[in-house]
Amino acid sequence: MNNSFLNMASIGDFDPLNASIPATKVEITVSCRNLLDRDTFSKSDPSKIHCTFFLVQTYLSRTEVIDNTLNPDFVRKFMLDYFFEERQNLRFDFRSEKALGGIQGKKCGTIIVKAEELNNCRESVMMQFCGNKLDKKDFFGKSDPFLVFYRSNEDGTFTICHKTEVVKNTLNPVWQAFKIPVRALCNGDYDRTIKVEVYDWDRDGSHDFIGEFSTSYRELSRGQSQFNVYEVINPKKKVKKKNYLNSGTVTLLSFLVDVEKAAFCPGNPAQPTSLHYMSPYQLNAYAMALKAVGEIIQDYDSDKMFPALGFGAKLPPDGRISHEFALNGNPQNPYCAGIEGVMEAYYQSLKSVQLYGPTNFSPVINHVARYAASVKDGSQYFVLLIITDGVISDMAQTKESIVNASCLPMSIIIVGVGPAEFDAMIELDGDEIRISSRGRYAERDIVQFVPFRDYIDRTGNHILSMARLAKDVLAEIPDQFLSYMRTRGIKPSPAPPPYTPPGQPLQTQI
Repeated sequence: MNNSFLNMASIGDFDPLNASIPATKVEITVSCRNLLDRDTFSKSDPSKIHCTFFLVQTYLSRTEVIDNTLNPDFVRKFMLDYFFEERQNLRFDFRSEKALGGIQGKKCGTIIVKAEELNNCRESVMMQFCGNKLDKKDFFGKSDPFLVFYRSNEDGTFTICHKTEVVKNTLNPVWQAFKIPVRALCNGDYDRTIKVEVYDWDRDGSHDFIGEFSTSYRELSRGQSQFNVYEVINPKKKVKKKNYLNSGTVTLLSFLVDVEKAAFCPGNPAQPTSLHYMSPYQLNAYAMALKAVGEIIQDYDSDKMFPALGFGAKLPPDGRISHEFALNGNPQNPYCAGIEGVMEAYYQSLKSVQLYGPTNFSPVINHVARYAASVKDGSQYFVLLIITDGVISDMAQTKESIVNASCLPMSIIIVGVGPAEFDAMIELDGDEIRISSRGRYAERDIVQFVPFRDYIDRTGNHILSMARLAKDVLAEIPDQFLSYMRTRGIKPSPAPPPYTPPGQPLQTQI
């Protein structure tokens, strides 16, 4: 295989200075303490009790349900546009099947309302965590662990901002990935303390405390690494037991920008929430995918000079949008020396171009197809590597380009990065249903798609992650290569004679 093309997709860019947002937006958090117990055999169940928030006579929002507690801390917040010059009357209604109020001589509980002005931050992140060797809390089983996230306030208190689901009967849980706005997590202050508590779920609401740890948005943004493996500490056990080490560990598996927010959220590589973030601690997902695949396929290229293209960006100096530009900035000679050269060109391009939508695949596929169409004698085979967040704006044109290219000596590898649903990429893969366009079917399967997140090692071993990715993503290339050669009757060229170093006599075995 003499030529391999590598391409970087991008997510949309957003200028927060030009965002349309109210002058002051306030987040209101509601908690209750010592609610009146109106249930005979259990504590009051907020499946019957909820808080409804009104601004004058306008309904604004309602809290979620929390099981079996007289002291609920509601995760769902109320957002309010605050105007300094206006008097804004607020009303909180607590309703249930059995009324909380109206009982002579009895207190019905206390409502705690906290308000914080929100930072003008529109970013959102997708995170996933797993636990390892957590404390056993259940007598007849293991534990049913869940996580509770709190952000610190200016007065030293903490406000709940997220709860994970409960994972039943395990000391090594893997919680589902969840999406959370950055302003809910830390209100845009990357160094603000984030406290995470680990609990064992109990049906009666008296959840058992396993332990806790603290981190920050800045630490989390380092992604999956040794920096984000946290010891879960139970302070009471630490005081009582001399040999106490921890109550298990919690590991960050992924920290990625939410692609659904990409149209509104910065794709700025300087921001930790960007998939293109240039972290001083580790490679971003694009770079890891490029390195994993590129370091293997480069050995099948004779001169190891790779044309590397980008798409979905505004280019200097005039800001024109391009879906087919040289990463090294030289359109006359887009070749880079080896995969390291491609990666250097990628990093340099992030400093000079502005990531911008839409995201069109067909121009780069057609670019490679033009080269492949000129060499059909079997002397060269072309591999196009596309690394993408899954967003595609020209699906119909891309399908047609793939159908047209299916008769050429080329293959297309697509690696999906980030937490998006990759339904469009799966369709392009064509493993289940052969891809077609305008009634024409692809002559052969030339596309292989894999989502990078499926290959991330839980222990933070990026070398292992990349090895797993490379193995699967390249698995179909040999068959695709052979299918092209066989259908055209192209046979391998005779092997060259063995190399003999100068001045060395030929040895003959008798």
